[in-house]
Amino acid sequence: MKTRSHKQDSQVIVYDAGRIEQPGSELFDADFWAERGAVAGEATGRGNALFLDTPFGPAVLRKYLRGGQAARVSRDRYLFTGYERSRPVAEYRMMEQLSGKGLPVPKPLAAICQREGAYYTGALMTRRIVNVQALADLVGSKCFEGSLWRAVGSTIRLFHAQGVVHADLNARNILVTPDNQVYLIDFDRARIRPGDARAFRANLKRLRRSLDKFWPVESADRLEDCWRMLTEGYEEGAGGQCAGGPGHLYG
Repeated sequence: MKTRSHKQDSQVIVYDAGRIEQPGSELFDADFWAERGAVAGEATGRGNALFLDTPFGPAVLRKYLRGGQAARVSRDRYLFTGYERSRPVAEYRMMEQLSGKGLPVPKPLAAICQREGAYYTGALMTRRIVNVQALADLVGSKCFEGSLWRAVGSTIRLFHAQGVVHADLNARNILVTPDNQVYLIDFDRARIRPGDARAFRANLKRLRRSLDKFWPVESADRLEDCWRMLTEGYEEGAGGQCAGGPGHLYG
């Protein structure tokens, strides 16, 4: 990647100059892409991600939006403490770092931070991984395949081996290809904390709570088997030594 920064007035854009020649705020404007018939779909949620077909390849555009109680104060504005510390730029930098390590994440394309007085708004564009499904959407179909769950576990272990602590490791932030290649997405507020076994366990507990939520009621008795296969994959990825010991992956 050839990351560059472009500052104009009160906004900063960081971008992959190997794919984007002339960055502008229009890249982050949903109407800009809609007018060109480039919107291929969308994923609802706090980020309201748009799937785009751009001149530089399939992409995902996500605007930073607040959820919960904070959204009552402001839906899309955050306190400005510096461009590099803004959430879109920080996530771009994190994904650039993880991609450089060879970890299975979408490659970042561009991020924007637009300052408005004491606050800012922002958005992130990444390359879109095609032909994938969220793990949350697979639990009703491929949910009993041992190879799937071992692949998920071993992939999570790859990130933990590099000290990566995902801020929201839920079943919608894990993407799977038909041949069980696994990717993690959404690295907003992710951290690098090598050897932080407590944080790694918290990641796995968060994923388990998510699976409890999405798992089909009619096959609830199979969840423990699938979770066991996931932990086996995690342990195998760690050479038989998981974070905190095998008994500490959940519970």
